[in-house]
Amino acid sequence: MPIDKILCQAQILWDYMKLGQPLQKSGCLLVMGSHDLRVAEYGARLYLAGWAPLMICSGGWGNLTHGLWDETEAGKFAKLAIKMGVPSNRILIEEKSTNTGENVLFSRELLCKKQIQPDSMLLVQKPYMERRALATFQKLWPEMPARVSSPPIEMRDYPNRYISMDEMLNILVGDFQRILIYPQRGFQVEQRVPDLVKKAYQYLVENGYTQHLVKENE
Repeated sequence: MPIDKILCQAQILWDYMKLGQPLQKSGCLLVMGSHDLRVAEYGARLYLAGWAPLMICSGGWGNLTHGLWDETEAGKFAKLAIKMGVPSNRILIEEKSTNTGENVLFSRELLCKKQIQPDSMLLVQKPYMERRALATFQKLWPEMPARVSSPPIEMRDYPNRYISMDEMLNILVGDFQRILIYPQRGFQVEQRVPDLVKKAYQYLVENGYTQHLVKENE
């Protein structure tokens, strides 16, 4: 398998999925749980830098974290944020959600229950999840202004001792597939996808990066 071409095609997907929106002060940070603690660290840094006065850590156990930790994604993220200096009374914890859509819906319910009405949201996710996170949010909470941001990590620097390049590429391909199929299922707003990006996705699928693809009956 030509690894240079694999990485070249993956970079096309990565660049498409990472929106790179400029930061803007918001009413609340929605830090979406995952297996990547760098997302929690980045969310904490955003709070400490004054980009929002409140942080929601959202996530129970998803496909990638079930059995990984002895606590929920939200619990793990919140502890890390507090350790970095975020006051515990400025963190809301939502730990029922198991996917991106539930991150949005259950966080919205939590804010409503707490009678908190932010004027805007700043979503915090992995770099290659930016587009899908925002597309999901815009579908499920269209009246709430939102932007998305992620840790400033380049694709080739993303793997670490917890997340291999192979695992990351499989997840990237799976997340892009959801951009294609989830609008028809009512989970996301439609996205324009250039042919170059579709061809890169197809190349990676043909070369075996299929572990996180959604099956037709799922």
